[in-house]
This record gives sequence, C-alpha cells and structure tokens, in this order.
Amino acid sequence: MLKKSYKLLILPYTVFLLYLMFFGMGRFQYEDNIVRIKPIVSTLWFIHDTVRWVDIFKIVVGNVVMFIPFGFLGWVFLQLKDLKSLIIAFVSAIVIVEALQYFSRLGVFDIDDIILNTFGVFLGWKIKKMLENRFSRLVVK
Repeated sequence: MLKKSYKLLILPYTVFLLYLMFFGMGRFQYEDNIVRIKPIVSTLWFIHDTVRWVDIFKIVVGNVVMFIPFGFLGWVFLQLKDLKSLIIAFVSAIVIVEALQYFSRLGVFDIDDIILNTFGVFLGWKIKKMLENRFSRLVVK
C-alpha cells in the first residue's frame, strides 16, 4: 500500500518541488547569473545575514527535508535501489536543475543546495531501508 501510494504521489510532488525551485517562495529573475561553489560558505552567509530563525530553519532544513522522498525512488526504479546508484542519479539530476536555475536566472547555482538536497535523499534512503527491514520482519513472523 505504501509503495503504491508513493508511486502515485512522487511525480506530482516532483512537479510541485520544481515549481518551488523556479517560481515559488517569492522567486524573481536575477539580473546576473550567480554561482556559489564554495561548500558551506553560502549557507553560513545566509545564516549570518538572516535575522529570523524561522527563515533559516525554513530554507536550510527545508533543503534537506523536501528531498527525503527521493530516497525512496528505488521503489519505482529498481536500478536505484542501492545507495550508490541513487546518489549518482540524484546528483546528476540536481546539478541539471541547479544549472537550469543559473541559465534562466530564476535561482542560483549553489553547491550548498546540492549538498543539502543530497543529504535529504540519503536520509530518505535510510528511512526506506528501516521501513523495509521493519516490515519484512513482520511479514516473516
């Protein structure tokens, strides 16, 4: 049941997330193309320059949490069941999305986004493995 629901929801969720990444949350088109390639630096700058902790939480934690569902992609695409394949495929896809943000100027190419998003996928994969282990024990008994 859980896998079937996931298979139905992951595509609309992906479209929604892409909308947020390009048009949502007050996005606007930058005048210049911006690249941030120093790991962790832009996140630290953001935390330092942001007054409200709610905004920090929303952006930093959101960049992890919003990508947790992609850790379950092995349920839809069997070739993404193992962590290495999943991470390689996801990093490839998120780099393309970040590049599209850069070229469209509807966002910034930010290495921290790639790191945080990938960590979210990793967490999702760990949760998926825990669920599979837990439910496989229930079925065996």
